[in-house]
Amino acid sequence: MDHAPVDYVAVNKANWDERAPAHAASTDYGFQRYRDDPEHLSDVVRFDRPRLGDVSGLRGVHLQCHIGTDTLSLARLGARMSGLDFSPASLAQARLLAEGAVDYYEAEVYDAVSVLGAAQFDLVYTGVGALCWLPSIRRWAGVVAGLLRPGGRLFLREGHPMLWALDEKANPAVLRYPYFEQEEPLVFDEPNTYVDTDVVFTHGLAATWNHGLGEVVTALLDEGLRITRLEEHDSVSWDALPGQMTLGPDGEWRLKEAPERLAASYTLEAVLD
Repeated sequence: MDHAPVDYVAVNKANWDERAPAHAASTDYGFQRYRDDPEHLSDVVRFDRPRLGDVSGLRGVHLQCHIGTDTLSLARLGARMSGLDFSPASLAQARLLAEGAVDYYEAEVYDAVSVLGAAQFDLVYTGVGALCWLPSIRRWAGVVAGLLRPGGRLFLREGHPMLWALDEKANPAVLRYPYFEQEEPLVFDEPNTYVDTDVVFTHGLAATWNHGLGEVVTALLDEGLRITRLEEHDSVSWDALPGQMTLGPDGEWRLKEAPERLAASYTLEAVLD
């Protein structure tokens, strides 16, 4: 880990561009299941579904969509989906999977309104592991508000900042990283990825930020959104603390012992009045 200045966009784009094909080929993402079963949904969206409600006919956008499994899943639930990501390699895989069911756009999150248009969407969706790649939660909240039509809704499921503050390599995990947003990123050099793959990666650098729960809520309130749900979960969609978590039948990972100790993720919904 380092705090040295980096071009976070270039560093992170190289990281995701290299990993996208490996993610698409992995059994963890399971592209073939989507091809074999036209009703198959991602584990993440299956978890979200009771809270999402009926999205049929809604015009939605998935920010930081990566290879598009959640985006396609929302489209299969009846939403008219667009996906946005800054990684062309990720979008190439997403387009192959969606086969025209989703419109994809290549852009950074902070440019989303200029690329997609203002007040165009009924639903803005952001999934697990997205916000940590952004330096400013306030700028992100402004983008969300800019994309939504009056009455439109944000649906956010994200790793909890309590989880992001833990050192996942310590057993048991200990607090090591900032809980609150910092001006400079944490810079890691990790040669691996979060799926099972034999691919050897050469772009390991990644620049990330944490955003406290209060910072996220306040940023959205300041942009005129009304919070309608804030729910914390004892689970998350990947093995965030290797060796310390177990996979449940719902596709979610929880601490092996006393999972109630850790807020691992949260769901936040907000409406633009």
